[in-house]
Amino acid sequence: MTSDKAGSTGTPAHARRWYFGWNIVGAAAFLTLLSVGLRLGIGPFFLPVAQDLGFSRSLLAAIVAVGMICYGLAMPLAGWLVARRGTRFVLLTGTTLVVLAVIWTINAREPLSFLLSFGVLLSVGLGFTSPVALTPVISTWFTRRRGMALFFLSTGSMAGMAVMTPALALGIAHFGWRATLIGFGCAFALFAVPVALFVMRDDAPQHTDLDPDDHAARAAAQGTPPRGLAVREVLRTRPFWQIVLGLFACGFSMNLLGTHGVPMLMDHGFGPMHSSMGIGVIGLVAIGGTLVLGRLADRLPRRNMLAVIYSVRGLGFFALAAVGTHFELYLAATIGGLVWAGSIALSSAILADVYGVRLVGVLYGLAYLGHQVGGMISSWLGGWGYEHFGTHWVAFGLAGVLLIAAAALSLRLPQRGFTLMAPA
Repeated sequence: MTSDKAGSTGTPAHARRWYFGWNIVGAAAFLTLLSVGLRLGIGPFFLPVAQDLGFSRSLLAAIVAVGMICYGLAMPLAGWLVARRGTRFVLLTGTTLVVLAVIWTINAREPLSFLLSFGVLLSVGLGFTSPVALTPVISTWFTRRRGMALFFLSTGSMAGMAVMTPALALGIAHFGWRATLIGFGCAFALFAVPVALFVMRDDAPQHTDLDPDDHAARAAAQGTPPRGLAVREVLRTRPFWQIVLGLFACGFSMNLLGTHGVPMLMDHGFGPMHSSMGIGVIGLVAIGGTLVLGRLADRLPRRNMLAVIYSVRGLGFFALAAVGTHFELYLAATIGGLVWAGSIALSSAILADVYGVRLVGVLYGLAYLGHQVGGMISSWLGGWGYEHFGTHWVAFGLAGVLLIAAAALSLRLPQRGFTLMAPA
């Protein structure tokens, strides 16, 4: 197994039987299973918490919405801290915040206390342990298979939806929401701390995962590396904002489904477990979809793949809001799950392709803020729209429209292989 010292000597990846970067990818994927799984698995908590604490749907939806924006605001900070203090520091800090937030949340009784603990502190902790904090180290360790590695990281997010949503629903049904949240906090800390201490390494080999021929060809083609853009220059370029708008639609749809998918299905007559399993099927199918898409990510134009993912997912939202039988529910979930993953992995890979890996953590964090703004709006709109109009079509229909628009924007992104873009 590669040591830190060996990783800094520049030994080519092909000279080792096993590239240590894949250990990082595996650990990061499982960590995101836990962190993103809880972030997208609020649905099973929603009604039990509202009934236990006496909160209205609008009030709890507003608290969740604040949590979404706090989750998003924590991500640029996480990317900035990763660049300055390293991945290990950020993961340990995030884990500490998650544990403290869980303890505070189970003792919260008033709206303000629940807002600060569950809405703010827990969201910041999960933001520090999210894919944004893990994307820079993976982008640094991989060049030739960067798209595949980032897709495999997304597998953790999809597995989180597949595993955590029904697992949380089962735990809440048998032990209550407080005991379930405590169990999550313990499992999270027991995994995250060893990963941060013994797996995460920011110093990659000199030539990363490139074979000798790959390295020679890239060096000959590139010559002297061009000057990278500063963050303020990137913010004046069109591709960055196209990615942000796409992630806005992605966040709107994903957090709408995570927060209101289970209540929506229950309002349509499905039982709690069938509703949770329906959402879980999306994540379960997405695991296989991610593995397939990951192998295509370094072979096909990323922007075309991103457009297909957004457009099919948009159609899936229309279908999910219209299902009336168990067969229709699981069919819609299966089809939607095939393309549910990949938008975040492709967006981060495109950022690395266009602007280089040096700023990918900060840029991904800033772009992901658009994802969480979308999530904040949909978390609120899902509750408000249902209470005022008596239907979920307001929020779920808008999600479909936004995703179709994101597909059109994605087709205008630069082709892969660019390293610099002139300001728009």
